[in-house]
Amino acid sequence: MVLVALVAEGETLPRPGREALSLARTLVDGGAPGPVVAAVTGPGAVQAGGEAFALGADRVLAVPGREATADRKLLVDDLLAAWEQAGGQEGLILCPGDEAGRELAPRLAFRLGAGVASEVVRVRWEGGRVLAERPAYGGKAVATVALPGPVGVVQVKDRAFEAASPEPGRTGQVEELPAAAGPERLRVVEEVREEAGGVPLEEAPVVVAGGRGLGGPEPFQEELAELARLLGGAVGASLAAVDAGWVPPALQVGQTGKSVAPELYLAVGISGASQHLAGITGAKHVVAINKDREAPIFRRAELGVVGDWREIVPALIDAVRALRS
Repeated sequence: MVLVALVAEGETLPRPGREALSLARTLVDGGAPGPVVAAVTGPGAVQAGGEAFALGADRVLAVPGREATADRKLLVDDLLAAWEQAGGQEGLILCPGDEAGRELAPRLAFRLGAGVASEVVRVRWEGGRVLAERPAYGGKAVATVALPGPVGVVQVKDRAFEAASPEPGRTGQVEELPAAAGPERLRVVEEVREEAGGVPLEEAPVVVAGGRGLGGPEPFQEELAELARLLGGAVGASLAAVDAGWVPPALQVGQTGKSVAPELYLAVGISGASQHLAGITGAKHVVAINKDREAPIFRRAELGVVGDWREIVPALIDAVRALRS
């Protein structure tokens, strides 16, 4: 059995959850023991469960009523109840690459006495065991983690897998389970979300990112913002630019920031430390602009421009404007 642990977002499944569900379907279709079971928690779990069938689930167990911001221990109790209901003696539990998935995976593994692998970019079923691949040493290497034993837990890296298109004709009956009993030892008092204008960084088809080489905050607000607007994308930044106080942490791309997978990633004045490159492993095309021809970013880029960004970026903006007109 491959069980996908999901926390509904309203009455739908969040994108990382859809990615994990599609991976589960691929694994079972490729020979891993089935079925694919979706365990969905959250107030809209029953409604979101219908979507899970269309994305490849063979069985859906929903535990509605609990807020997604509830004590994670209680969410784990709900998911473990679904695991037991599904006949949880052996199998693989997949957790998505969102905030909930990153926290639930180690908790589930501890409660089940199972091995766990996090930020996984590839999963294989070989010789009756799970092999999970994850970046190591800041993205410089890939480690293969074997999960022996009857149960394994894998938390997949955000955007490492593509979400399959729903099959409208694929339906089923959502099985509703009661929420686990128990007092909340922890509750969310307030949730503050930073309002960002334009295209969300994680969803942007184009990311124009800047680093220490830009020299200050103004280029992010002016040249990079204008180029991103023209290309229908979003502005990103390296850790160095965030630490300097030039841009808010919400724009950071990298191992300790956000992982992005745009069609085009344009790196301006970014040297390309391994920690930054770990956040762009999913980028389809990388273009780099840097005055240092030895910058590591050029080893990742398929097109590199050596020169002063102050000359290159304005010229690029003019060229894009001309094409759009």
